[in-house]
Amino acid sequence: MAARGHVQDPNDRRLRPIYDYLDNGNNKMAIQQADKLLKKHKDLHCAKVLKAIGLQRTGKQDEAYALAQEVAALEPTDDNSLQALTILYREMHRPELVTKLYEAAVKKVPNSEEYHSHLFMAYARVGEYKKMQQSISAQDENLSKTMFLPLAERMVEKMVKEDKIEAEAEVELYYMILERLEKYQEALDVVRGKLGEKLTSELQSRENKCMAMYKKLCRWPECNALSRRLLLKKAEGKILAGEVHYSIEQAVKFIEERITEESKSARPLRGPYLAKLELIRRLRCRGCNDEYKLGDPEELMFQYFKKFGDKPCCFTDLKVFVDLLPSSQYTKFISQLLEVIPLSAAAESEVALPADIKALQQHLCVVQLTRLLGIYHAMDKKEKLTAVRELMLRYRHGLEFGKTCLKTELQFSDYYCLLAVHLLLDLWLEEGEETAVWQCLTFLEEGLSHSPSNAQFKLLLIRIYCRLGAFEPVAELYSSLDAKHIQHDTIGYLLTRYAESLGHYAAASQSCNFALRFFHSNQKDTSEYIIQAYKYGAFEKIPEFIAFRNRLNSSLHFAQVRTERMLLDLLLEANISTSLEESIKSMSLSPEEDDIPWKDLRDNRDLTVLFNWDPKDRDISEEHRKLSLEEETVWLRIRSLTLRLVSGLPTLSHAIQPKNSEKTAENGVSSKIDTIRSLLQQLEAAVDSGKKFLEQKIQYPVLGPPPTRMAGFFSNGSCQCQTSLFYLVSDIYELDTNGLEDSAEIQERIGNSFKSLIERLTDLFNKCKGDLIEVRDGTLKTQPNLLENLVFFVETISITLWVSSYCDSVLRPFKSNLQKKKKKKKESSVAMPPVFTHFLDYVTELQTLTSNVIDHIKGLEIILTALKLEELSLKDTLLLQEEKKFTKTVQGKVQSSYHHSVQEIGELLKKRLDTIKKLKI
Repeated sequence: MAARGHVQDPNDRRLRPIYDYLDNGNNKMAIQQADKLLKKHKDLHCAKVLKAIGLQRTGKQDEAYALAQEVAALEPTDDNSLQALTILYREMHRPELVTKLYEAAVKKVPNSEEYHSHLFMAYARVGEYKKMQQSISAQDENLSKTMFLPLAERMVEKMVKEDKIEAEAEVELYYMILERLEKYQEALDVVRGKLGEKLTSELQSRENKCMAMYKKLCRWPECNALSRRLLLKKAEGKILAGEVHYSIEQAVKFIEERITEESKSARPLRGPYLAKLELIRRLRCRGCNDEYKLGDPEELMFQYFKKFGDKPCCFTDLKVFVDLLPSSQYTKFISQLLEVIPLSAAAESEVALPADIKALQQHLCVVQLTRLLGIYHAMDKKEKLTAVRELMLRYRHGLEFGKTCLKTELQFSDYYCLLAVHLLLDLWLEEGEETAVWQCLTFLEEGLSHSPSNAQFKLLLIRIYCRLGAFEPVAELYSSLDAKHIQHDTIGYLLTRYAESLGHYAAASQSCNFALRFFHSNQKDTSEYIIQAYKYGAFEKIPEFIAFRNRLNSSLHFAQVRTERMLLDLLLEANISTSLEESIKSMSLSPEEDDIPWKDLRDNRDLTVLFNWDPKDRDISEEHRKLSLEEETVWLRIRSLTLRLVSGLPTLSHAIQPKNSEKTAENGVSSKIDTIRSLLQQLEAAVDSGKKFLEQKIQYPVLGPPPTRMAGFFSNGSCQCQTSLFYLVSDIYELDTNGLEDSAEIQERIGNSFKSLIERLTDLFNKCKGDLIEVRDGTLKTQPNLLENLVFFVETISITLWVSSYCDSVLRPFKSNLQKKKKKKKESSVAMPPVFTHFLDYVTELQTLTSNVIDHIKGLEIILTALKLEELSLKDTLLLQEEKKFTKTVQGKVQSSYHHSVQEIGELLKKRLDTIKKLKI
């Protein structure tokens, strides 16, 4: 702000100290200095705005806004005021106000190119594309040439005819316009003509654009010729970018020539060899019978392995083509590969091990292919355990080759450890082998100690700890992944799905904040990227940035985190540190408003972030993705409606004139209850959708998308409790409107609701009983679902209390009116309506139930503290000394995490119990 060039205007000199104070973060002094200046120069608008910036930065947002609007109303045109207001509005996150500011300035000074430019950028920031177009039309000729993006073909043609196109960006823009108009031939002529010579900033930019246009025009011979030319220039590339109408013989001949040439080069190239396999695959897809001309796929893959088997990429290259092998040949193919690997055993009975890194890479490639072809899956339990032991032996032996590796580098044998863990996961999840999961964690923690930067170890640990209900170690692991930018959207679900549901409320708050910070800054950042692209002529990037911004704004994860964060805040604060009404007001929540773009929701989760060597029939399919998105959307709808229903409670608590529904409809309160009832119907519909979805009993792959909390929500009774609570709200409202005299039926209905609610809450509590962790038959058993049930109990109790507070606010005035009547009539006993007794009984039972749950939680804490896991020796594992150390660590982490969860849940329930004690009408 201080760097404002040479100061000549006396006002600039007067304002200089305020700028300096603001730049140095001394906001109080800036405000004082501005006040001094305004006493002498009342009309110095910029000083007012600078004072507003100081107020904004000291947390006095309302004062700052009022002051800014005072100046904005005067429609200033001086540069100082406009720039200062722009800075203030940006800090307020109100970019739409900048557009109004410059609209007014442009009206007053229509010839200012600078103001037109600022207005254009302001429109770009808020995505007002039509207005950008209009703002340009209003500018002088020179500016429109530099900024006019919409389809302006004639304008650019005129520039071409006048030979005025000089920059590469202008040619790019012309090409973009023609491409969007679907004038592919004209676009091709531009690229191939004289103007195309200017396309130099990207490697092969001209050729790639030609290729794209040939494809659009279906000109396959030219496409083919250009592909050939590019391939001969850069032989590493894969063959034929487009489907080419060409004879098989010529294609085969071309590939053979490449292989012959390649054999003479010093650096072996993979492309020509893979081209053969790719051609066979395509011919099979088309149902051609000419694939025999290219050779036997099994032999080709074998030869490829012999040549490139020591490269880490060999497995990913061959993975694509394993479908070409008949399943009867799998075992033979693997044996054939193993025969060519130089392995040596110290003794006959021992495992043959590689002598160098090359042999290790070759063997690792074969082991990965063995898993991919389903050979490991076909083994029985004993064979799988033997395979696990062998893989871990090979892993530890491979560490010898990585002694000089830096901490940031991965060990050469890490995949052996991962494959062993995958086998153990099969045993745990398919055969219910409880000891296997502890071994998984042990091996992964051991792997991580040797390879601290291995993201796969961390991701797998996160998934397994979460399945065991232990969130504490997960937060640290996720933090060490150092997720950057877009990853908060693609892998953030690993964290946000489990934090709250496992009772780690503080960590849940933090993880939601991480994600939301990214999404909110994206909205600001992408606007800046778009503006920079306009400024520097990178026009082809603008649609990409806009699409990127839209994709993030419609992100499923963004909508989930926003909803869960608000529910969590209410859970932790509403009616504890602030009233429910204040909490809802501070979040700007309204039951009528739904800001989730349901039709455009985008699932940006990366569901393949974990390495996987499973065969196709066990891997994540497109169907799994669709089902997971459907499940997540239904669950999000239930959560969003719950939030909106809760946010509607304070709107009902205003004074209502009884028995006068017409009047209440006029003052808008009646419409509020209509909103609640409409939302309740929508919630019922969403719950029905959820139940129908769960009837399908979908099982996602082990490392596929984690299921939502919906199944637990229905099975433990939380759903029934929460919906009945919102029905109770409707009844209480009716009582409030009709008064106590003629409402015996409503009162009875409310009394029955109270009773059934206590019964349902007691059932929910019964589903929370049991030990989280226990030693059974020498094995450690965990019941993480008990934690999820406890978390649902706390949430349901909180909603119960918010609804009970509403009941309290309705019944209290009734009672005081009755007591006044009693005093007037001087009667010893005025009959109390039954609803008061019902409510008091209900509150007493609620208090007793909550106390019982708190006692149960204390009991869990005592058990977890007393549990001595180090005395436990896991049987059937024959643990090595090294493994025992990691097993102890792992069990300690799970135990500590459970303890932490139970403590946080207990603390929150105690606060809720205090709230119940205040419910005395």
